[in-house]
Amino acid sequence: MAENRAGDAPSLWRVSREAATASWALGAILAVLASLIIAANVLVAIVLLCHIRKSSSKGLCFVLNLALADAMVGVTVMGLAVDELSQPFHASQKFCILRMAFVTSSCAASILSLILVACDRHLAIRKPFHYFQLVTGPRVGLCLVGLWLFAAIVGFLPVFIPHFQRISNHWKCSFFNLFQPSYMLTMFCLGFFPALFLFLYLYCDMLKIASVHVQHIQEVEQAGLGGGCPPPRATSDMKAMRTVAVLIGCFTLSWLPFFIASVVQMACPECFPYKVIENFLWLLGLGNSLLNPLLYSYWQRDVQLQLSQLAAGVKRKVLLHLGHGRCFPGRDTKAPPAVSCLELQD
Repeated sequence: MAENRAGDAPSLWRVSREAATASWALGAILAVLASLIIAANVLVAIVLLCHIRKSSSKGLCFVLNLALADAMVGVTVMGLAVDELSQPFHASQKFCILRMAFVTSSCAASILSLILVACDRHLAIRKPFHYFQLVTGPRVGLCLVGLWLFAAIVGFLPVFIPHFQRISNHWKCSFFNLFQPSYMLTMFCLGFFPALFLFLYLYCDMLKIASVHVQHIQEVEQAGLGGGCPPPRATSDMKAMRTVAVLIGCFTLSWLPFFIASVVQMACPECFPYKVIENFLWLLGLGNSLLNPLLYSYWQRDVQLQLSQLAAGVKRKVLLHLGHGRCFPGRDTKAPPAVSCLELQD
């Protein structure tokens, strides 16, 4: 017996060391991802806030809310990264449930913000002449308040309904250690599934409207009344469709594997080990919060102009602080022209 215990000691030590190394690796990945998410979204949020103040565009508040929700995702994930890097970390069951509730609420707010952005673009195409009468400040504020309330309800369901909680003595704060499979199924039915189908409906309807516009343009060109350039309305529609298409594609590729694997894992636990889902597929879903600001900074020209102006201003202040500040003749320091919400698609 003593010899067996002595022989098992090195193997147990080796397993413990491997687990600690894996925990450190996961914590480092989460820390880097969370830092990038926070930095990118805060920067885009500052740029959008400056542009909203100049253009008084209410529809951009949905994009600003998306950046803030994604930044909140990064903040909550940073807490999980600290836990992974601080092993051994023994947290209470209630503390872990509250922490994962905040993570879930932030992710739900990000997904719902994507839906509002898509609905805003759809409304701009469907009702172009009534858009600014429909998208008013009070209505935008009401939508945002409802969004965060619904996200909080979805995220904190396990706190209010103990049936969704799983009693576990495991120290790690994670979905499958804390929540019942029924809660994952509830999130799938209330969050991902309706969001995906709403995205597809909005995009198909936008395609239908765009096809009608293209048909009208072809009729005008055949009559010899069209010019060499496409009408501004058609260009705006195509930009809006491109924005929504990219949002749908990134959202689907980021979150679909996680939710499908989670549902399959409920029926067949051996098919998808929960460690694979949490360590790889969940990270892929979190990557959507990093892709959103990168997409907007790449696709939308006004965001690029604001970012370049912000970078030039920071550079100028740094040079002045170092004592090398001087006027820069020939550099245009004027603010970019205000562009309406309908034009903010490039």
